[in-house]
Amino acid sequence: MSADYKKITLEARKAVLDMIYRAQASHIGSNFSAIDMLAVLYNIANVDKDLKEDRDRILVSKGWIAASVYYFLAEKGIIPEKDLETFCQDNSKYIGLSEPNVRGIEAAGGSMGYGLPFGVGFALAKKIKKEKGRVFVLMSDGEMQIGTTWESALIASQYKLDNLSVIVDNNKLQAMGKVEDILNINPLKDKWQAFGWEVKEIDGHNFEEIEKALNSIQKEKPMIIIAKTIKGKGVSFMENNNLYHYKQLSEEEYQAALKELNG
Repeated sequence: MSADYKKITLEARKAVLDMIYRAQASHIGSNFSAIDMLAVLYNIANVDKDLKEDRDRILVSKGWIAASVYYFLAEKGIIPEKDLETFCQDNSKYIGLSEPNVRGIEAAGGSMGYGLPFGVGFALAKKIKKEKGRVFVLMSDGEMQIGTTWESALIASQYKLDNLSVIVDNNKLQAMGKVEDILNINPLKDKWQAFGWEVKEIDGHNFEEIEKALNSIQKEKPMIIIAKTIKGKGVSFMENNNLYHYKQLSEEEYQAALKELNG
């Protein structure tokens, strides 16, 4: 592997835990679900502090994991590290949903079903302009229930957008409960293959599998990576516990989580 992801993600989880606790914000479970994938993505993608035009584009459709995105943007030198201290504070532009007024955020995230349409637009534009770079979109599994997702999937297949790669954070939970109880979208693999996509299924916490999938190149097809994950990954009492989708952390919970992360 190209980086010490275990160390990178441990530091990321501790920083994001601190950001969310100090702000008394929410979505800690969703953040911890996606951090392993974000660590690999921001490591391998061609995105640097200069934000050159022909760079790779990373769009985070599940924009409620903004704390993690800001952390990795700071690690890349795209935003100042000190700005993380203002997360969800009064008059800060670093709110709990990713917004494009923050440097390095390509498009607004948080309203379900918009990330993939943005991603298709960016990928198609790159094709038309013969511009280098790939487009990556990180989505939630709850977004598989949205009509714009499937409309965009058809467009991407129609235009053979092989510069587009989608990652689904398949933790099987959404705001109000289990995904399968709210609107069952399984089997995901069959659906995406029927829409003409290259499909890969991986363990979303296995760094080697994540890196291999993201580095793979497909021809004349967009690619989707269905990453099986655990909501709240890394802290035992948060794992698969949907309470931590919206819950603010008490001091006791914060200290307990930090103790676990510190081993």
